[in-house]
Amino acid sequence: MSQGVTSTEVFAQRMARTREAMAERGIDVLLLSVGLDLPWLAGYHAMPLERLTMLVVPREAPATLVIPRLEAPRVVERPEIFSMLPWNETDDPIALTARLVTSVGARTVAVGDQMWARFLVDLLAHLPTVSWVRSVEVLGPLRMRKDDAEIAALRAAGAAVDRIAAQLQAGEIPLVGRTEAQVSADLSARILAEGHDVVNFAIVAAGENAASPHHHPGSRVIRDGEIVLCDFGGTMNGYCSDITRCVHIGTPPADLAAAYAVLLEAQQTSVASAVVGTPCERVDAAARDVIAAAGWGEYFVHRTGHGIGMDAHEDPYIVSGNTLPLAAGHAFSVEPGIYVPGRWGMRLEDIVVASDDGPDPMNRVNHELVIV
Repeated sequence: MSQGVTSTEVFAQRMARTREAMAERGIDVLLLSVGLDLPWLAGYHAMPLERLTMLVVPREAPATLVIPRLEAPRVVERPEIFSMLPWNETDDPIALTARLVTSVGARTVAVGDQMWARFLVDLLAHLPTVSWVRSVEVLGPLRMRKDDAEIAALRAAGAAVDRIAAQLQAGEIPLVGRTEAQVSADLSARILAEGHDVVNFAIVAAGENAASPHHHPGSRVIRDGEIVLCDFGGTMNGYCSDITRCVHIGTPPADLAAAYAVLLEAQQTSVASAVVGTPCERVDAAARDVIAAAGWGEYFVHRTGHGIGMDAHEDPYIVSGNTLPLAAGHAFSVEPGIYVPGRWGMRLEDIVVASDDGPDPMNRVNHELVIV
């Protein structure tokens, strides 16, 4: 992560806001293990091991990171944020964690959504009188609202994949005669070359395969005269990118071109609707209404978007039924699609941040169906 996102001051502010949220909700202790809540709050990303790592955050006492001794050298120590309690192979880390919880007389404990069930089940036996809730009640609203440093990180990641999408549209990434898997590997290499630390996905779907929204690129050879959908992204300085662009090899048939014009209108209408105060479901409806009015409604088979930040998919979700009003700092995808089974599919995706000045797209590369 960049220095602006990972400074001790940033983590101290997050810890203070977390404790305020715990107090508002009557939560005595927060327990975070694997998942991205832990690095967001303390800067440490736990490996998904059978050995327990657990950040214990009492509402009114210092936080402690319970960690396998062999993992301790990986931790950037931040004594202002937490102390460390390394445990040995013959220790019982569940008992250590339980003692930290009981030492503050906790009655209500919030646990991370991605904590392994084996750890929670064992903790239940040690803490039979505790009431359990999900940590998303505390951290969800906090993580949703990105600060300036987080938005800068999302913008840099978005600009990086924009450059790759521009290469795709310029014909600099060969398509015809290559397999989807080969093009996916090419995109992946470019994502890393653009400064990302990891590739999260690189979907390449040609022709009829593009009708599967999460198609896995395989041995299918890309041919002249078909649409190619590319949806790709990774993690850069701790924050994610995610973009989808379609190109067509040669002149597209009239019905496909007409459908894409509808898709483009739907995506642009949805982005424009994403102003502070608008319920998430209305941003979804803005895209869906355009597609339905043009007769393609049954072929738009997924929500319009998902939140993004340290996780590729996180709150807020842009979907019918989510009445949460957008707030400044909410970051999310806007990615309507039209998928005709057995024929073709198309999707157009940008990452957008809601701001007091209006929707702020992180992706600005050409939105048209470019012919290559």
